Amino acid sequence: MLEFCNISASCGTTPILNNISVCFKKGEVTAVIGPNGCGKTTLLQCLNGSSKVTSGAILLEKTDYLAMPLKERARRVSFLPQVRTMIPSLPVKTLVEHGRFPHLGFARKKSETDIAIVNDAMQFTCVDAYAEQYADTLSGGIRQRAFFAMTLAQDCDYIVLDEPATYLDLKGQRELAEMILQLKNQGKTVILVLHDLGQALKISDTVVIMQDRKIAATATPKECMQQHIIEDIFDVRLKEFSDDEGHYYFFY
Repeated sequence: MLEFCNISASCGTTPILNNISVCFKKGEVTAVIGPNGCGKTTLLQCLNGSSKVTSGAILLEKTDYLAMPLKERARRVSFLPQVRTMIPSLPVKTLVEHGRFPHLGFARKKSETDIAIVNDAMQFTCVDAYAEQYADTLSGGIRQRAFFAMTLAQDCDYIVLDEPATYLDLKGQRELAEMILQLKNQGKTVILVLHDLGQALKISDTVVIMQDRKIAATATPKECMQQHIIEDIFDVRLKEFSDDEGHYYFFY
């Protein structure tokens, strides 16, 4: 379990979150949703240091996460940020190999296991065909897949994804949802920010809803629908449809 206990956090010198507590259960997919500017990214960035935790604690399996050495954190929790201001001019395979750095020694010499994990991550995210192409020459969608592969190459039990569907077309978004469910079946814990409310209900075990930089609700998708939580917070209406291919949620 990953627990945020009475966390206050800031971006630079600006306080954003105050006294936030939330738990992310091991082995589940948790979707964090909420209106723009409600604090979703700030909350997750407490894990990679982009947001400064000013008080409170983060516990990973009952251990003080913030007290761990940075390399140990990177072995336990992998993080795909929402935006990257710099795109490295590196072949995709080299980029994905960066995900193994927390597990390597000073010389960064890769073992057969490291190489196999990198290859598996590239195949899983369907970027193996782009292995020798430079990341800064790729389309936004393929590049996002490459960074996702790098995140998976860390081989962490906890995977945190901040708006991973950015740059992905509709087919790519469907494939991302399938990959997340496959990761859950592999025993991974996935925490992700989503703006697609229907997708959040469809793939998550738990939904964390933020509003005005606070946790407004934590519920299962079923509870969200029965209690009209999302409709009330987002001021929308929900319609459900089913056919032979599945169940769908539409908000309007």
